[in-house]
Amino acid sequence: MSAQLDPQPTAPDAYDVLVVGGGINGAGIARDMAGRGWKVLLVERDDLASHTSSSSTKLIHGGLRYLEYYEFSLVRKALQEREVLLKSAPHIMWPLRFVMPHDAAMRPAWMIRIGLFMYDHLARREVLPGSNGVDLRSSPLGAPLKSQYTRGFVYSDGWVDDARLVLLNALDAQRHGATILTRTACVEAQRDAEGWTATLQNAQGNKRTVRARALVNAAGPWAESFLRGVARPARGETLATKSLRLVKGSHIIVKRAFEHDHAYIFQNPDKRIIFAIPYERDFTLIGTTDVELQGDPGVARIAADEQAYLCEQASRYFKQPISNDDVVWSYAGVRPLLDDASGDPSAVTRDYLLEPQRDGAPLLSVWGGKITTFRKLAEDAADLLGDMLGQRRAAWTQGAFLPGGDLSGWIGAAQRPDTDFERFVAAVQTRHPWLPADVARRWARAYGSRIDHLIAASQSLADLGQEVAPGLYEIELHYLQREEWVSSADDVLWRRSKLGLHYTEAQREAVRQWMTLSNQGAAA
Repeated sequence: MSAQLDPQPTAPDAYDVLVVGGGINGAGIARDMAGRGWKVLLVERDDLASHTSSSSTKLIHGGLRYLEYYEFSLVRKALQEREVLLKSAPHIMWPLRFVMPHDAAMRPAWMIRIGLFMYDHLARREVLPGSNGVDLRSSPLGAPLKSQYTRGFVYSDGWVDDARLVLLNALDAQRHGATILTRTACVEAQRDAEGWTATLQNAQGNKRTVRARALVNAAGPWAESFLRGVARPARGETLATKSLRLVKGSHIIVKRAFEHDHAYIFQNPDKRIIFAIPYERDFTLIGTTDVELQGDPGVARIAADEQAYLCEQASRYFKQPISNDDVVWSYAGVRPLLDDASGDPSAVTRDYLLEPQRDGAPLLSVWGGKITTFRKLAEDAADLLGDMLGQRRAAWTQGAFLPGGDLSGWIGAAQRPDTDFERFVAAVQTRHPWLPADVARRWARAYGSRIDHLIAASQSLADLGQEVAPGLYEIELHYLQREEWVSSADDVLWRRSKLGLHYTEAQREAVRQWMTLSNQGAAA
């Protein structure tokens, strides 16, 4: 489903809104605007969620630690969004309980209790249970921990497949009429009194020109540089009025460090926290760091001292130490935080700012933000853009399902996201008993009720085509190319799925070779 650019277009295509950036904020805004009836074009120079939006800690959370920085408005906004999101896509998001072992040297118990009381009550909860204390000496939750941790606290948040969350927003935007162009860079955007003229360039170097009444700068870590180097004002004014502070957050993945289904939040002597989260069935995800980044965010990688820090802090709590030898994979994401002059990168606000510029054709720049608040950010952005375009249209995403999230056709009325998903898996296995159980569960997780688009008329394993790698059949690869903008093996292995973690290098290479041959055939 990759789009081709006409190398010699006869006339510029016209849109109401051009969104630059295919991360969570850009995709969310494109979805919201398209659903309100605006003609939307989203361009992303790489794959969807190639950078920050696939490199998060993958939490739908209020941000318990932000209470210490008095970010009450941000925490409340995020807490309000948790259950909205969990209900919208129960296949890629689910509730998760967190265990905080108490270390009296870090924070006193009374402070934690007050923080958790606020966390429980700043927003209404219908699905997520409240917090409670736990005796780690007698609970399975204490079994992986060192013996000095005898008591702790348990509270609720949620988990999300961040890259697929972006993908689902792009799919929904397209379903509502938006045009999505991946591997397409906006190399110039000229503002005039009536709109924007943008030059787009695809991976083959072909260019085309489009017109848009409004421009959304959702370029994430590149938002400031986009305004300084690509977007051109109608007159001599400066488009860039804010500065971003780029903070790198790195993560490591190790073999499964504990058996239960809860996650841990560990307090560190530097007053930061890290998480240890059950991940992809066989692994534990540990992160994150907060390191000021200088240079190109596109090539950010975990540094040796960051990996050592995560191993050291996790080893302060786990009986079985975590060492460099245990790390099977790592990744780093760059958070584009609004520079608020905080000395400590951990203290820089995670809240977002939408900056409208109305001097000439509408321009809206997205500064900062976090994945939990993307839907609210998009809703606020669409309200602003509607005002600038001369017609505010009604919001619609609160209570709306993301693609694949409505499971009612399989299981009847929704009850609660976690149990609904398990009922859905059972229904998939009943309807397709020939499908291996692990494949059925993975497909249910990835595609939700859209699994019918994938399975189509298949009646047996033979109908799925060649098994290119364990559990990965040709029918899925063709579906990903046709429906999900996939054009490379990395798109498949690390963003549309995390199969790359489970495969050997030889198995990953088999996927690369299949994709190479498929792309060559398509180009012939």
